[in-house]
Amino acid sequence: MTLNQVYNGSSIQQVMELLKEYKEDAKIIAGGTDIVVAMREGKLAPKVLIDISKIEDLSEIKVERDSIEIGAGVTYTQLVENGAFGKNLKGLIKACSMVGSPQIRNKGTIGGNIANAAPAADSIPPLIALGARLKIGSTRGYREVLLEDYFQKLKDHGLRNDELLISIGFMKAKDKEILSFSKLGLRKALAISRATISMLIGIDNGIIHNIVVASGSIGKFPMREIEVEKSLLGRSIDEDILDLAVDSLQESMDKRLEGRSTLPYKRRAIVSLLEEALRESNIYRSEVKL
Repeated sequence: MTLNQVYNGSSIQQVMELLKEYKEDAKIIAGGTDIVVAMREGKLAPKVLIDISKIEDLSEIKVERDSIEIGAGVTYTQLVENGAFGKNLKGLIKACSMVGSPQIRNKGTIGGNIANAAPAADSIPPLIALGARLKIGSTRGYREVLLEDYFQKLKDHGLRNDELLISIGFMKAKDKEILSFSKLGLRKALAISRATISMLIGIDNGIIHNIVVASGSIGKFPMREIEVEKSLLGRSIDEDILDLAVDSLQESMDKRLEGRSTLPYKRRAIVSLLEEALRESNIYRSEVKL
């Protein structure tokens, strides 16, 4: 298959109309950090490319009183350098700052890895922990999907060939909540994640009164770690709770990765990941005076 046409999208509506016309023959390109490589390797051969990088509505970060909406075309560098993310959202900023090289962060978009359903994307676990929802549009209308469900039930909730990912939205972390992130990669720079953990912890008088834990590369797709949440809920953040978190996550991993050659390695790896996430939660806690 030969690339026949490249369109420079001027608006969301125009792009949706092009997707309706070309459907499976078309691919969206924004930063191009994934699709260009896939085309060079012969893994993708679209007839039509639709460039959305110049569409302002997709490149904005909208901050309301209680919520944040990130356009699908926002780059990792844009997000990291934006002052809208307070101290209690440091985990998201840290995750985005660890994506690939500076060149990749300058080009790669927050929506690209979601649209491609990349299982090892650093930014996904913090967004899942924040309860992020995706806004998806086509000429048929708009729909919203919980990011967690998008990955877990991709056949049901994934992008159709006439749909465009428009934005990722979530409620701001509350005053007594903090978001942390930890990553284990192959090497410090340019690493595709071997495993990641993000925690959104709500603390009141030193007690964990709500918690959401999300992981990446510890299963087939990024996901909530419900058993870890149950093990830490109601505990004091000042207790030695690492063993509780490790035991519950290892038990979950033993079931989902049974027979996989990576299981022994990942069982050891999550100890340091959980330790770092909890340690950073305590550090961030002191910074925001919880």
